[in-house]
Amino acid sequence: MTRLAQTAGLTEVQREILSTVRDFVDKEIIPVATRLEHRDEYPTEIVEGLKELGLFGLMIPEEYGGLGESLLTYALCVEEIARGWMSVSGIINTHFIVAYMLKQHGTQEQKDTFLPRMALGEVRGAFSMSEPALGSDVSAISSKGVRDGEEYVLNGQKMWLTNGGTSSLVAVLCRSDEGHPEGTAPHKSMTTFLVEKEPGFGEVRPGLTIPGKIDKMGYKGVDTTELIMDGLRIPANRVLGGVTGRGFYQMMDGVEVGRVNVAARGCGVAQRAFELGVSYAQQRQTFGKPIAQHQAIQFKLAEMATKVEAAHAMMVNAARKKDSGERNDLEAGMAKYLASEYCKEVVEDAFRIHGGYGFSKEYEIERLYREAPMLLIGEGTAEIQKMIIGRRLLEEYRFQG
Repeated sequence: MTRLAQTAGLTEVQREILSTVRDFVDKEIIPVATRLEHRDEYPTEIVEGLKELGLFGLMIPEEYGGLGESLLTYALCVEEIARGWMSVSGIINTHFIVAYMLKQHGTQEQKDTFLPRMALGEVRGAFSMSEPALGSDVSAISSKGVRDGEEYVLNGQKMWLTNGGTSSLVAVLCRSDEGHPEGTAPHKSMTTFLVEKEPGFGEVRPGLTIPGKIDKMGYKGVDTTELIMDGLRIPANRVLGGVTGRGFYQMMDGVEVGRVNVAARGCGVAQRAFELGVSYAQQRQTFGKPIAQHQAIQFKLAEMATKVEAAHAMMVNAARKKDSGERNDLEAGMAKYLASEYCKEVVEDAFRIHGGYGFSKEYEIERLYREAPMLLIGEGTAEIQKMIIGRRLLEEYRFQG
């Protein structure tokens, strides 16, 4: 283990899990990540290995076949996986959010049906809020679910689904006006539908099309897709929680823990960038000595390490707050904001340390340089995080004039 980003107060079980995951990352992910990423190839063998380790069920309760671990344990595992290849952490994280929403908000029948198979990785989750005409403005969702007897008919187009092709269960947020009079606030007339489908692309069930992978700058390997619903019929018992109008709150609860995990991804990528930078700086020579002995490079390494340490501490604090049963939207927003911004800066400094070689696809830092920007916009942009933080601070520090 390295000196940076250590977490005090972990149990023996937590330490054992993290040690196992780190070994897996070092042996099975880092050696192949750049090659697979350059091909935009789905990491099938890595995912199978994660299934065998039980990571798809890490936070699913033991009664459903999971490990029943805490958000902190999960976030620390995500940090390790992102250190190896951020795309793999995305595959896990999206699945986890759906499992978490089912655990927290699902009916007993929904939990019994999906959670045991999700724990094994047999059912893989994706969730969908965004649409082509909107990003962070969730209240502007136009996809609709209309009641028709014992079913709902869903129509609309969704965007930016991580795991869109490989998933077999998608939690889809739609507008549903049933039982909600005209003039109801938009966020009170939204419903989460649990959509089962076949993995793959094209028409994956009647009325549901996954057109294909979106070609991205970075965050490759994992499939990011659109989702088109045209007369998609969903049984009424696949409304998450069995009641319409609760979708916005359910999704925000999922995204809140998702933000902790995006922070963890930022921590993992920043750690790897620091490792690459500090290693290269001791090997590369200029003016008769390793560049690590030049004060300019030492200053960079000092700043990078401090940012790695600070982001990790905030991420751990946000996870522990949620685990204690307290509201953590402020801490999660701060952790996600800081970790994603620091990640970008640490990666750029490592890139600069590599000089011209940082621009070569032979060097791992080139991949990290393309991956880091995704964290600035995923699970809510930096600007959205600052809005959340600002509003919560004004609640906490309300002026008593």
